Amino acid sequence: MEVVRQSVYDYPKYYDVLFGSDWKAEYDFLCDCFEYYAKRPVRRVFEPACGTGRLLFRFAQAGYEVAGLDLNEKAVEYCNRRFQRLGLSAHVWVGDMADFRVKRKYDAAFNTINSFRHLTDDKSAMGHLACMREALAKGGLYILGFHLTPNRPPKCTEESWVVRRGHLQVNSWMKTLSLDRQRREEKVYLQFDVYTPRRSFRIVNEFVFRTYTWQQFHRLLQRVGGWEIAGTHDFAYRIDEPITVDDYTEDVVYVLRRV
Repeated sequence: MEVVRQSVYDYPKYYDVLFGSDWKAEYDFLCDCFEYYAKRPVRRVFEPACGTGRLLFRFAQAGYEVAGLDLNEKAVEYCNRRFQRLGLSAHVWVGDMADFRVKRKYDAAFNTINSFRHLTDDKSAMGHLACMREALAKGGLYILGFHLTPNRPPKCTEESWVVRRGHLQVNSWMKTLSLDRQRREEKVYLQFDVYTPRRSFRIVNEFVFRTYTWQQFHRLLQRVGGWEIAGTHDFAYRIDEPITVDDYTEDVVYVLRRV
């Protein structure tokens, strides 16, 4: 099989097949959060690191005013083409999630699949949370989902899944190559095996995630200021089943509220 060593984010079509297939649970959960936790009506929604806009365009279809940004030009182009094809209005641009400004404040925002951990130092993470604080109106929500590093060996160090869309199939395999708690670095290997009627090939990508214990993330929030934790959930996305974050927690969705 042909092997391509390149960022998986440069292949938005295949990325969207994988991560856009199980959108419904996330979408319903986000809508529930808007109703349950926000202290203002949610009409304007923003997504940092929006990628292909797999959830963003569905909010647009439901009548929300939406916008987003992403560092990857190919993902942004794919996202905007989809909005245009569907006749939807959105403002999605190439930008840095750690350093941006918006002209009008939003009522809610979300970032649910570990993109936050691509910010590999405190300066960029604090910059992101400060930018998000300024992008939201008071009482608005930032729903942030990512993997914590538990204070014991992690249970989940490898995962794989397969998704088909028409004649296209994408197999994915992701595993932790190394975990350095002192440097707060998790080195990750990600592989896409792509099968089309005319071609099959493998995309191989390695990158580094910043690690967070729950204590480290809570301290970061305190340093930035302007946020309160309105609720915590896991990746089951059930609004009626909040969780308590502790030393054993790995998957967490923080519902942050702008104060």
